[in-house]
Amino acid sequence: MKARVLRVDGAWEFTPDQHADDRGVFLEWYRADEVAVAVGHPLALVQANTSVSRRGTLRGIHFADVPPSQAKYVYCPYGSLLDVVVDIRVGSPTFGQSEAVLLDEVDRRAVYVAEGLGHAILALTDRSVVTYLLSTGYAPAREHGITPLDPELALPWPADVEPLLSPRDAAAPTLAAALEAGLLPAYEDCVNLYAQLNSGDPSPGPVTGPA
Repeated sequence: MKARVLRVDGAWEFTPDQHADDRGVFLEWYRADEVAVAVGHPLALVQANTSVSRRGTLRGIHFADVPPSQAKYVYCPYGSLLDVVVDIRVGSPTFGQSEAVLLDEVDRRAVYVAEGLGHAILALTDRSVVTYLLSTGYAPAREHGITPLDPELALPWPADVEPLLSPRDAAAPTLAAALEAGLLPAYEDCVNLYAQLNSGDPSPGPVTGPA
């Protein structure tokens, strides 16, 4: 498995080695040891989710309060989607920047998203499947959203794909409005949380919120 640091600090791309023969393909799509080496600490697996989306479904930008927020490992076993990580941490050197990774059933890459970062996915094909490994459980009171169509973010959504948003995501504020409302995580709080996790402390806060 090959790890690549993304432009947004706290996000990594993982590309597995694939072994093909006349029977099909075998791969290890998640390796806890290799993720821990890249990230600096193990992913505390608390919950696993799967979503199946039609072409154009746009989920995000989602994030959760820090601490504990939520780290996630995102993998696409079937179909194709654009995975976008956005730095929404107030005070971060890369605040407002983003990076997109193509996740599909060809290269079978995955993306790790650290606590405090914003995350969105766009399905590029019908019946695109996404599997999430999550560090915390579901707690709707602590989760928030930013519109993925914020013109100031200028995220690289393909022009030939009509976005389909949930009512919640369609009504989400822009990054500037979320900043003014005090919804965004502080970069200092995120850095302190990462340091605590890297030190081996398994309990950075109550297990409460998804991103």
